Amino acid sequence: MGAPESISLLDPSAWHGRLYDTGQWRTALGGTREVMEPATGTCLTIVGVADAVDMREAIGRAKDAQAAWAATGPRERAAVFHRAAALFQRHFDELAMAIARETGAILAKGQHEVREAVTLCQIAAALPMQAQGQVLPSVPGRLSIARRVPHGVVGVISPFNFPLVLGLRSVAPALALGNAVVLKPDTRTPVSGGFLMARVFEEAGLPAGLLQVLPGDAEAGEALVTDARVPMIAFTGSPGVGRRIGALAGQHLKKVSLELGGANNLIILEDADPDQAASAAAFGAWFHQGQICMASNRILVHADIAEAIKTRLVGKARHLPVGDGASGQVALGPMIDAKQLQRFDSVVQDTVKAGATLEAGGTFEGLFYKPTVLSGVKPGMRAFDDEPFGPVVNLITFRTDDEAVELANTGQGGLAAAVISPSIGRAMAIGQRLRAGMVHINDQTVNDECTNPFGGPGIGGNGGSVGGPADMDEYTQWQWLTVKDTPPPFPF
Repeated sequence: MGAPESISLLDPSAWHGRLYDTGQWRTALGGTREVMEPATGTCLTIVGVADAVDMREAIGRAKDAQAAWAATGPRERAAVFHRAAALFQRHFDELAMAIARETGAILAKGQHEVREAVTLCQIAAALPMQAQGQVLPSVPGRLSIARRVPHGVVGVISPFNFPLVLGLRSVAPALALGNAVVLKPDTRTPVSGGFLMARVFEEAGLPAGLLQVLPGDAEAGEALVTDARVPMIAFTGSPGVGRRIGALAGQHLKKVSLELGGANNLIILEDADPDQAASAAAFGAWFHQGQICMASNRILVHADIAEAIKTRLVGKARHLPVGDGASGQVALGPMIDAKQLQRFDSVVQDTVKAGATLEAGGTFEGLFYKPTVLSGVKPGMRAFDDEPFGPVVNLITFRTDDEAVELANTGQGGLAAAVISPSIGRAMAIGQRLRAGMVHINDQTVNDECTNPFGGPGIGGNGGSVGGPADMDEYTQWQWLTVKDTPPPFPF
């Protein structure tokens, strides 16, 4: 089953003022909202916004559909995801441009999201065909099995920055393993983060009711997190909101998967090649305007090479073009909205007031913020302590490996870290001491291959992971099953 080339997956009339229930579009009780293109200020579309009533009704429909889906044969479930992968590939250009425009990204970033979507669906297609448990040792005459069973309905709350990937990485494996999914994408990116998936799975033949897509605000999110019919929540977003969701989920005894943020450290040793290291730091800090949970927030540079790295980064900051990534050859696009830009700018300005030196950038026009370089950044400054979530290189110097590790581990944890040095053994020894869920040697921090567990300690995501070998653990639960030929006698 597939879609002809002539069919567009992105007809805005389908979702104008509506929410999605697999196979049909429903009018939103919570009203409507314009979706703005960050680069131009153009209204891209108008979508429905869910309220608590919308959310509760969607959860009911998902719950009603889930049991039959879990009982569907593994080959039939896998086939849906093979078809979805083919649809993402077939409509690659259309979808990549839509993502670039809605997220304020360069086109290459939109293309990356679609490529990853293909891979995520291919990985999901393999999940139903894997062993779903194991036979346990037991007494003679009893068959003892530990098997993986779906949770039921999984709630997914996804962010604006990589909306397709960060939604689909939970939606696809959760569905493939027999769950229904209620997805609440960010209202700033509801098409890339929700309706695009809805259209693909609709064309791929996903049965009715299994995927509900409801853009919404805190009211809808709280209804999803507190509803007893949703035993698991997967959330990607800020540490502040993550704490709130974790607390609510704990009160309702739900499983919760949190992928948040925190400080990510890129350590450059004195024997690193300055050109290679500066290029890695620039990409890790500035790609997609630094609006990435694993962006290289802190660039820790050995004092002997600090001036060389700073000079190169300042040169890059002054020459990298900033503009509409969907229509021109630019390196950085706009911030997602004015609120995000103002928050980021306050981090930069407060850090300068605290004693850091503004070497480049620090200015903006509209939503376009210049790539920024700060030197002399230290603990206690906002750019060091907080996740900036904007295009800034924070240069921090160190003299010894122990000092680098101590600086990197200052704070509440992070998702990713990296060390650059031709001395592989030394770099690995440092990497093994870093408090991060993902560590890369001779690379920057922005890495994900879909096949890897993705997560981190502390505010990186409460120690859990999603992706690759973690998916079976995340989206199913253990059930112990025993079988005897006949009931044995008991002493009662």
